[in-house]
Formats: sequence, C-alpha cells, structure tokens
Amino acid sequence: MVGFGPADLGSNPSRATSRIRNFINRFRFEDTMAIQNIAVLGAGQMGNGITQVAAAAGYNVTMIDIQQEYVDKGLATIERSLGKLVSKERMSQEDADATLARISLSTDRADCADCDLVVEAVPEIVDLKTSIFAELDSICKPETILASNTSSISISTIADATNRPDKVIGMHFMNPVPIMKLVEVINGDKTSTETNAAVIEASEKMGKIALSCNDSPGFVSNRILCPMLNEAILTLQEGVAEPEAIDGIMKLGMNHPIGPLALSDLIGLDTVLHIMNVLYEGLKQEKYAPAPLLIQMVEEGKLGRKTGQGFYSY
Repeated sequence: MVGFGPADLGSNPSRATSRIRNFINRFRFEDTMAIQNIAVLGAGQMGNGITQVAAAAGYNVTMIDIQQEYVDKGLATIERSLGKLVSKERMSQEDADATLARISLSTDRADCADCDLVVEAVPEIVDLKTSIFAELDSICKPETILASNTSSISISTIADATNRPDKVIGMHFMNPVPIMKLVEVINGDKTSTETNAAVIEASEKMGKIALSCNDSPGFVSNRILCPMLNEAILTLQEGVAEPEAIDGIMKLGMNHPIGPLALSDLIGLDTVLHIMNVLYEGLKQEKYAPAPLLIQMVEEGKLGRKTGQGFYSY
C-alpha cells in the first residue's frame, strides 16, 4: 500500500499539494491506460498472429474481420499454431486451451467499443486505414489506444483521421508474429509518451521486445531492409548470379537466417513493391526506385509464397 503521511506534507503546502496531485494523477493514469481487452482488426497472417500472442499473454482478445469465413480461418490457423507449440513442449495443453478461451470472433467493428487497445492489421491501403481509424475514433471509448500494424504508412497521416492523435501509434509486429521477438513502436507527430509507454508495456507482456522510433517513410525496419531486398532483385535482374547463389551468399557470408529473395517471397513481392514506392515517394531519392524486375513480377501475379510462385516455386 502506498500513501502519504505527515512527513510527506512538510512545511511547504504548495509542494505538498503538488505531490498529492502527482500521486493522484499517477493512479489515474494507471487506471486510464491499463490494457485488459484488445481488439485486432484483420484475421489474416498478421492479425491472427497478433491475436494469438495477445491471448497467450492473458489479454481478452476480439479478432474481427469483414466475413465470418475469414475469422474462422484465422482461428483455425491459431489452433494449428498452438498445437505445434504443445507438440514441441513449448506450451502446455492447459495454457493452449486457456489462450483459445480468451479469443472471441466478430465481424462487427462495434465490438471494439469497450476495448482498451485496438490493433489494426488490414491491407496496406492508405484510404482503407484512415477510414477505419475514423470509424474506430467514433466507436471506441475516449481512452482507447488505436494502433496500426502498418509496415510503411505514416502514423501521423493515420492519426489525422481521428480526434485522438495522441492515442494513435504504430505497433509493427514482425512475421511470423508468434516467433519473431520485435515490435517496432512508431510514434506519430502527436503520440503521447503515456500511449507509447502503455504500448511498450503491452508488447513486453506479449513476450516481445519493443523498440521505439519516430514516424518516417519505412520507419527503421523497412527503410533499411527493403532497399537490400530491392538490391538483391537488381542483382538477379542483371544476371550477376542465380537466386540460390544470391541467397546462399547472404546466408553463409552475412549469417542471415534467410536469403533476401526467399524473404521477399515470404513477405510478398506486392508488399515489397508497395514499401519501395513509399520510400521512393517519401524520400525522393533514386536509390529507392523499385527494380523493374520487381514491378514486372508483381504485374504478372508472381507474388511469392501466397501465390505459389515468386523467385522460387512453392
């Protein structure tokens, strides 16, 4: 129990009043920003992964998508993932069952109303995200934190669609979410320190390492990663080496767990192209221009693992 006694008041009444006010505000902040209930918008690869790690951490999670078949498919993915963890003895069956019990499914964004944190994980389309955040702003209670899992779209732009820009932030989880440790926390121009602290605390409770950066095209992760992927594509385009050699050299020589071309296939070539366009348009430098081969493959529908064909066949 924390409290104040006579010694805390001292001989300076104004100082004592200030200390009491700070004490009250601290507990008001804890009450306001405490996260218990989370909604995840999107039940795809990223959304179901975020739902899984949040529920495993003890949060009550509502996973929402536009059609029932999508949320059902997302839940099936979570069930398979938890089953693998149990079979590898990395999680008990009891904990897996408890995780699933904390997950609710919905196709109605109105179910975000009483959540303390909403994490959006929908496709990387600016108009789609801003319209969703404007809707969430009208639905959710005033203290709800609105987070985007965007990998490249400006958090400040998203926040401008709301009346609570101080409570809008980026939570960029890495793929696959249950395995990767990083959450890149992106502060918009008006994101408050309290919002940042609450999101870092929630991320850490999910077993992640949360590292903060400020809003900028590509943030830190993709500003550095995607130009490397693009350069690998240019290397292939110019006939310097075959895909297996390019990936093998980077894996063996640089100790990367996966080569850049295979990683591009995993991320999705359409996503890589989108991020390169964001970097090129935002930073106005030729070094960020997407490789012609990348553009060609996306136009041909060769997007990587999700279509069965990219730099490799799946």
